[in-house]
Amino acid sequence: MRRLLALAAAIIATWAWGQSSEIDHPDPAVESRLKAISEELRCLVCQNQTIADSHATLAVDLRQQIRAMVGAGKTDAEIRAYMVQRYGDFVLYKPPFQRNTLLLWLGPAILIVGGALALGITIRRRGALPVAMAPDDARRRELESLLAGSESAAVRSGEHAPAKTKKGGRSRP
Repeated sequence: MRRLLALAAAIIATWAWGQSSEIDHPDPAVESRLKAISEELRCLVCQNQTIADSHATLAVDLRQQIRAMVGAGKTDAEIRAYMVQRYGDFVLYKPPFQRNTLLLWLGPAILIVGGALALGITIRRRGALPVAMAPDDARRRELESLLAGSESAAVRSGEHAPAKTKKGGRSRP
């Protein structure tokens, strides 16, 4: 009795690994339509891949569902409409240009134009800054006298007097 139950369990388990004859012997026309449609739909798990490229369980299920709809004679537009009705516009890899997807379509252009304007304003402001000019002769003499006066005052007070050093030794104050 145990052997019979074990045999029945083994047979039932092998059915779980079996595939439908449609997948075993795919029809080239159905497979080409499946590929075309699944490349237009986003994998809801991966979100950056089409369901044609994804190996996620949900993507495999969606491909099988599309295969069944194609086999049932549904058009590509009907299949896409069904997926959008069920999962929303997010399932479309290239969503339609609508009011609710306006920012999605125009966002990159807005960012590029905004960045170009910011760059132009920054360059224009930098061009408007005064250029540092070399001092004229009168200002140069004034600066030299101030510097000479501060150096002589520092030497007189002993603050910055250079220290004498021995050869190879340390400096002494």
